[in-house]
Amino acid sequence: MKGKIGIPRGMMYYELYPEWEGYFRSLNFDLITSPRTNKEILDIGIFTCVDEACLPVKIFHGHVDYLKDKVDYIFIPKITSLCKGEYNCPKILGLPDMIKHSIGNLPPVIDTEFQSYKRSSIKRAYNEIGKSLECNSSSISKAYRKALDTKDKYIDRLEAEILSNRKDIESTKLNLLILGHPYVIFDEFLNMGILNKLIDNKVNIVFPEDVEEKDVLYYSNLLPKRMFWTEGRRIVGSAFSLIDKQKIDGIIYLSSFGCGLDSVFTYIISRKAKERNIPIMELTLDEQTGEAGFNTRLEAYLDMMKWRNKNENYLSSLR
Repeated sequence: MKGKIGIPRGMMYYELYPEWEGYFRSLNFDLITSPRTNKEILDIGIFTCVDEACLPVKIFHGHVDYLKDKVDYIFIPKITSLCKGEYNCPKILGLPDMIKHSIGNLPPVIDTEFQSYKRSSIKRAYNEIGKSLECNSSSISKAYRKALDTKDKYIDRLEAEILSNRKDIESTKLNLLILGHPYVIFDEFLNMGILNKLIDNKVNIVFPEDVEEKDVLYYSNLLPKRMFWTEGRRIVGSAFSLIDKQKIDGIIYLSSFGCGLDSVFTYIISRKAKERNIPIMELTLDEQTGEAGFNTRLEAYLDMMKWRNKNENYLSSLR
């Protein structure tokens, strides 16, 4: 092995990890991923990160701190865009610089910029990374092809892993759409295990990724102005599609306190849900969120939904 490269288990990890793994392993680097989020990682992240950052960014700091003494490099790419004319959240764009100014004694940070919708940009970025790691051109080209070959929807694998916990439990007729950024939905510690709690309550969970891309595009284009955040298009388009086609009974939005994008998305989706009388609950998460209160709100919402489906259908939607 040529060395150890650390990949923090946060932010874009949930969407792009297989591609990164294929690239670095092809170059014969040992890949070390931080463990699932836990209390220690959260506490370190809160201590090292600025107070104004959202909880996922603080947690990401904790993952970096966990890795810094165990690897030779840390991979924190600056992913500016995933689709043409659309952009990532500013906190993802500025994450490498924030990390380097917040955490001391870091190994070299690989912070190459990606525009992931351009094949030429992806190739140029991987060439830059390979050269910085002193790899030869033929190895870099092979690793680049491997990255593209292993690129898949990691979120689909995470969904399958979660839903496999359902086993043979008989489901209710309650279909709930879970909205939010992937790094919130699929971090069990951050969201206090809400997906398993819903499974235990025999709820059918629907994810934004379950909606076909053509439907996401169609419904997001119904907005008066173009959605130029990729995550926003995915979240809003999928919600609009499922609401219009009456495939869901309710919505739970997992929001990070202080996230400007979430405040916009929840407002847009709430207005649409109200038109179709679909109940929506926003659960806001930060380091002060207590699980007891979180569970109480979730239980009350599920009780209301079950009562509504059984007895009435005119109960108004709610935030």
